[in-house]
Amino acid sequence: MADTEAERDGARGAALDSLHGLALGDGFGERWFFREPREAAGMIRARTLPAEAPWHWTDDTAMALCVVRVLLRARAIDPEALAREFAAAYAADPGRGYGYGMHELLPRLASDPGNWRAHARALFDGRGSLGNGAAMRVAPLGAWFAGNPRRAAAEAAASAAVTHAHPEGVAGAVAVAVAASLAAGGRGGEPYAPADLLGEVAGATPGGAVRDGLLAAAGLPAGTPAHRAADVLGNGARIRAADTVPFALWSAAHHQDDLVSALWATAEGLGDVDTTCAITGGVVAARTGLDAVPDTWRELCEPLPDWVRAAAAGARR
Repeated sequence: MADTEAERDGARGAALDSLHGLALGDGFGERWFFREPREAAGMIRARTLPAEAPWHWTDDTAMALCVVRVLLRARAIDPEALAREFAAAYAADPGRGYGYGMHELLPRLASDPGNWRAHARALFDGRGSLGNGAAMRVAPLGAWFAGNPRRAAAEAAASAAVTHAHPEGVAGAVAVAVAASLAAGGRGGEPYAPADLLGEVAGATPGGAVRDGLLAAAGLPAGTPAHRAADVLGNGARIRAADTVPFALWSAAHHQDDLVSALWATAEGLGDVDTTCAITGGVVAARTGLDAVPDTWRELCEPLPDWVRAAAAGARR
C-alpha cells in the first residue's frame, strides 16, 4: 500500500507542477494580446516583463483545472465526468476567452453531458473541432502518467474527444501529453536531445498534420531563432492544433531545464501566445517544477483555486 500511495503522490505532484506551469504560461502569454505586435516583440527581445497584475489565466487553465479534478478523483479520464466539469467551469465564468466552438458546445454539455460524443461531433458542420483546445489543457494529464507515454496518449485521446472530435484535434492533445509524460519521467536525469524528444513524440502521435509539424520541428537546424521556428511551424494564429503544437513543443524541447527561458522563447513567436505558452509551460514544468521561477513572476500570476494548494500539500505529505 505504501508504494501505491507513494506512486499516487508522485503522479499528483508532477501533474500539479505541470498545472502551475501551464497557468503561469497562460497568464504570461495573455498579456501580450494587449500590445501592438511591434511593442510586444520589442519588450520580449528586451526581456521586459509586462507589469500589469494580475496576469489573468484564460480558458486554457480553466479547462486544465477540470482535467486535473477528474484525475484526482478517478486517476483516469471519465469522459462524462469531464464533460460535466467543463460545462460547470464555463457556466461559472464564461468570460475566460473560450473559442467559438466551446461557446456552442459547453452549454449543450451542461444540459446533456451523457451525449458528449454526439455534441462534439456536431461542431463545425459535423467535422468536429481541429482546434488547439484539447492540446492546451492536457499537459498535466501527461505528467500524471509520468514515464508512461503509451498510457498518457490513450488518456489524452479520451480527454480530447469530449470536445474535439476531429482527428487533428485529438492528435494535438496526444502529442502534448506524450511530451509531458516524457518530461515528468525524466526528472532528475539528463534532458533529451531536442530532436530526439520531438522525434519520440512524433512517433507516438497519429499520422496527419500535427505529426508532420513535429517532424519538421525535429528537423530544424540547431540554433534556429524562436521567431524563425514560429514562421516555419506556425504560432497558433490559425487556432488549429497543427498550427500550435509543433512550435510549442519545439520550444519546450529546446528549454527542458529552464521554464522562464522556455516561456520567453515561446512568446517570441507571438500569435496565440497564451496557448503556446500554456503548452510549453505545462510540459517544461512537468520536469522542472517551479522552484527556479522568480518571485516576481509568481506574484504577477493570478492564483489558482484553493483546492489546488490543498492537493499540492497532500502530495508533499
